Amino acid sequence: MILMKKLFGSITVYVHLETWLGKMSLLKPKYPLSLSAFVTAAAISTTTTISHRFPCLEIAPPKPKHPQHLLSLLLKHPSQPKILQQIHCHIITSGLFHYPFHDTSTCLLLFNNVIRCYSRGPSPHLALHFFSYTQHSHTFFTYPSLDTFSFAFLSNASANPTCTHFGIQLHALIFKVGFQFHVYVQTGLLQMYSSSGLLVEAAQVFYQMPRRSLVTWNVFLTGLIKWEEVELALSVFNQMPSRSVVSWTLVIDGYTRRNQPTKALTLFREMIEVDGIEPTQVTLLTIFPAIANIGCIKICQSAHGYAEKRGFNSSDIRITNALIDLYAKCGCIASVNRFLQELPDQRKNLVSWTSAISGFAMNGMGREALETFENMEKAGLRPNRVTFLSVLSACSHGGLVEEGLNFFVKMVKDCEVVPDIKHYGCVIDMLGRAGRLEEAEKVASEVPHEVANAVMWRTLLGACSVHNNVEIGQRVTRKVLEMERGHGGDYVLMSNILVGVGRFKDAQRLRDMIDERIAFKLPGYSIV
Repeated sequence: MILMKKLFGSITVYVHLETWLGKMSLLKPKYPLSLSAFVTAAAISTTTTISHRFPCLEIAPPKPKHPQHLLSLLLKHPSQPKILQQIHCHIITSGLFHYPFHDTSTCLLLFNNVIRCYSRGPSPHLALHFFSYTQHSHTFFTYPSLDTFSFAFLSNASANPTCTHFGIQLHALIFKVGFQFHVYVQTGLLQMYSSSGLLVEAAQVFYQMPRRSLVTWNVFLTGLIKWEEVELALSVFNQMPSRSVVSWTLVIDGYTRRNQPTKALTLFREMIEVDGIEPTQVTLLTIFPAIANIGCIKICQSAHGYAEKRGFNSSDIRITNALIDLYAKCGCIASVNRFLQELPDQRKNLVSWTSAISGFAMNGMGREALETFENMEKAGLRPNRVTFLSVLSACSHGGLVEEGLNFFVKMVKDCEVVPDIKHYGCVIDMLGRAGRLEEAEKVASEVPHEVANAVMWRTLLGACSVHNNVEIGQRVTRKVLEMERGHGGDYVLMSNILVGVGRFKDAQRLRDMIDERIAFKLPGYSIV
């Protein structure tokens, strides 16, 4: 028997399951445990060998006590749905599906597993449908038999704006069964309300809780940050009896997203120096954009040094890619080149190359960006829409018009990437900068209607203003006004074109239309 357990247990060790399948064929008679091991292997395996061999195996049905175990295995390992569907079919055809569940605790465990898996999957609303079905059909049992885990999982599944109505009903049901003061259930309700933007209801749940765990505080912070209530989040953060690195990271991220990099950096320093909490990789990824907005190379180098000291740069490619982007935004192209040269090819991914290309583009180094793109293709990586957007931007700012047009054709025809408004905008801007306004107008006219917007035409209008092209400028102005009429800047641009060719009366008449049509023009500003 010990030998049999070792044999069945070995299934989880093999990467390729041919050897184990060979051992399976030697077993006479077939043991019920073998199906359990087979289900586990199929669930966690990333190969297709086991799915091809499955119909050929003669696996004896297990005893009636085994269906619960097999179904729980299906729920715990959802990574191979096609293989699991085959096993599910086998369970039905072999009669295992009709074994009764006599153990209420086992039945509840299975119910909770189903709800949990759906709530954590890509379609959490299925958990709610499953719950509704069981209540209306009286399958398993009705809601009075559910426990705190059931309601916690259901609350998590309701954490979506489309499921708010169900979540409110669930809250009433929780009061009815008497779980309204349980910390897990309350935390689930808090997540449901805060994720849906119902912050008043979330605050009521939060402040009515008799006790709160660290997870509870962090869930409330997450909701406040998500809906941009950063100041309120900081107030809640300051009330916390104890704070984890997750708490600090949430608040830092809130100020980074709010474009307050100095405050974010101050909090980052307080976390290390006052609370003595070491930042994680996620914390660094949160603070890097704030450092980039400040644009101080010394702070950038300090962050880089900290990442090296903690070993994050060598162990996490996300940190390396973020550092490439950070140095590029701080204007230190030499460091970007050094990263590309020192980073082993096996560690470079598409984000690494794209970050470098984008860095060269934003610093006006078009040729270097194209050379990096070629090196990326030599490394065997296929560019995506973000990579092409960076290349087109590099060509636009570097005056490489023909190269940019070739890349656009390559993107559409060779790589079969469907361009979006940003790609079209780059091409229009590139042609407009070069004075090729007729071609730019043709490209803009060929943009699909579901993609085109007024910003694209304004880009072309700006180019017409630079090159004093009245004819195209008037046509483009009409296009813009067909889409949006409330922006006075459109009238000002066309007025400037008319002034440039000496048509002062027409220019004045156009500016007068700003007041007549109650159009507005945002005042400009600068940073010194």
